[in-house]
Parts: sequence; C-alpha cells; structure tokens
Amino acid sequence: MYFLLNMLGVLVVMSIIYLCSPNKKNLKWKAIITLLVVELLITWFMLSTTIGSWVINQIASFFTWLISCANDGISFVFPSVMANEQIDFFFSALMPIIFIITFFDILSYFGIMTWIIDKVGWMISKISGLPKLESFFSIQMMFLGNTEALAVLRQQLTVIGNQRLLTFGIMSMSSISGSIIGAYLSMVPAAYVFAAIPLNCLNALLIASMLNPVNVSKEEDIVYVPTKEERKDFFSTISDSMLVGVKMVIVIMAMVIGYVALTAGVNGILSFFIDGLTVQKIFSILFSPFAFLLGLSGSDAMYVAQLMGIKLATNEFVALLDLKGQLDHLAPHTVAVAVTFLTSFANFSTVGMIYGTFNSILDEEKSKIIGKNVWKLLLSGMAVSLLSAMIVGLFVW
Repeated sequence: MYFLLNMLGVLVVMSIIYLCSPNKKNLKWKAIITLLVVELLITWFMLSTTIGSWVINQIASFFTWLISCANDGISFVFPSVMANEQIDFFFSALMPIIFIITFFDILSYFGIMTWIIDKVGWMISKISGLPKLESFFSIQMMFLGNTEALAVLRQQLTVIGNQRLLTFGIMSMSSISGSIIGAYLSMVPAAYVFAAIPLNCLNALLIASMLNPVNVSKEEDIVYVPTKEERKDFFSTISDSMLVGVKMVIVIMAMVIGYVALTAGVNGILSFFIDGLTVQKIFSILFSPFAFLLGLSGSDAMYVAQLMGIKLATNEFVALLDLKGQLDHLAPHTVAVAVTFLTSFANFSTVGMIYGTFNSILDEEKSKIIGKNVWKLLLSGMAVSLLSAMIVGLFVW
C-alpha cells in the first residue's frame, strides 16, 4: 500500500506542476519522460551498485579538495576561527565562494570551462532535448551550488533574455554547495545525500522546463565566448574574480540574515495571537498530505511534514539536526525520503540568495525577473525536493 502511495506521489507532483505551467502546449513531454527514466536508472545505480557509490565518492573528493584549498586561504586570514571544531556558516559555506569563483574563472580564461560547457551540455541536451546551457547548468549545480554556478556562468547569463534567466533562477532553488557536503555527512547517511544531489539537478531541469517552457533556436543555443577585445590579462581576470566573490559573499550574507530574521519576526507576531503558533507549524500542516504521498505511515508522515516546514521557514541545517537525533527510531524508508528531501537549499532565504546573486553579477533591471516570480521559485524548490525523495523512496523499504 505504502509503495503504491509513493508511486502516486510522483504523479501528483507532476500533475500539480503541469496545472501551474503557463504554457502547457509547449511542454516537451519526450524530454520530461526521458529525464524521469534517466533518474530512475541513476538512483538504481547509486543505491544498488558498488561502482555507483565509488564514482560519486570520487567526484565528491575533488570538490572536497577545492574546499580544502579555499579553507587554507581563509585560515591564513582567520586562523582562530578556522581552528574551532564548529565553524560558522559564513566561513564554512560563504567564504569558499571567493576561491571557487576564481578557480573556475581561470578555467574559463584558458577556454577549458567553455569547452566543458559545450560538450557536456551537448550530451545532456541530446538526452533531454533541452538547451545546452541549461543542461550543463543542471549538472554544474551538482556540487558547486546555486550561487557559485551562477557566478561561474555570469558571462553566459549577460547575453541571454529574461525568460531564459528565469529558468536559471528556478533551477537554482534545488542545488546545494560542495562546501557544506561534509556538514551534511556528519549528520545523516551519505548514500541518500549523494543520491539527492544528481536527482535534484535533473529534477530542477525537468520542473523548470514545465514551469517556464522556453523555445531556444539553434542560433541561440550556443555557449558565449568572449572576444579578444573583451578579455583582460590573466592577473586582472583573477583579481576581478576575487572581488566579484567578495561582493557576492556580502550580498548573500545580508539576504540570509534578513530572511531568517523576518521568519523569527513573523513567528513572534503569530504567537502573540495563538500561543506556540509558528510559520514552521503552519507549513507542516500544509505539507502533511505530501508526507503521506512519500509512502509514510501516520506518525512518520507527521514528523517528516514537520521537517518540511522547518526547512522551508528556516533552512535544511535546522531540520537535519533534528533528524539526526531521530535516525535510530525511524524506518529505513522514512530516513531515505527525509534525508533526500532535506538535501537542498529550497527555502525562503534561498530566494534572497538568488536575487542577491542576480543583482551582483547582472543588474537591478534583470534581477526583477526573480522578484516577479518568487512563487515559481518556491514551487519549483519544493516540487524538486518532493520528486527526488519519492524516486529514492521507490528503492528503499
């Protein structure tokens, strides 16, 4: 029965996104079905084979090395902070952005990143039937994270239209950052974290293609290559990259602080009228039907719905810390779907991070496309998390 509920959940989520699509006639069903089949195969490969786990671990090791390099730089300036066992979010997740942007800008300077975007994007777009740049962005988010991936592609984003920019904003709701994978792994089983990462990226591509269908001509489906006149010398390029990174860190920090504080303020107002009422509790009630569609029993469904509310109103760290203390008391299926759902940045503060990133790498006018479509970003983030959790749930009982 619960397995059938899990399968029904996939259909329900897809149906809701279809109903919310503004342009149902232009949906590419072949691409959507193809992506779903690919996701099922990937999930089976990662959760059911030894080779799959080894491949994912090797990829993760590379990004762990990147973060360690970034931490060396941070430790030189803030040695006492980095020596602590518990490092603040600002230093563990935001500060590494400076090095990651610089590293990939160096690859772009020598044409390596442009080549990868073109080839990998071509391969994914052939499978999915969707544009190359969007296809590669979905893969790039797998370990870089939304803000870092957007920054790396900032030259590409400056030459595309607002409608396609919205696609990147929608997709950005469903990533994580390589800099915090270690933090996730210290709290919950690694297998489900690594299963969620590629599923979220492919589901982000799938959901974005439904919520914001865009027809891209062959002439537009290209990778932007700066002309010789536009290119600066090497040291000017990396210096500019570092300054872009610093600016982004400050903007994102301000957005995160503001949204978390706003949630606390709203909770204070709600508790004034009804004692103990919070935004998190409201969301947990709203999400309880979807928790049952994850194939969960009564008590587990309400607990996971509560985790959903915590994640959306605050962030996934708060929810994962709560889940960490309950792992020994939950069924394997409950742990699998809960961890997979929580492994992404889909919450209110992420909308602020995306808006801040657009504002810092593009301009205020282009950033308005995010402000006008906040509901699409939130809907996409939750739908991707649910869909990924439901697919993983099919393989773990």
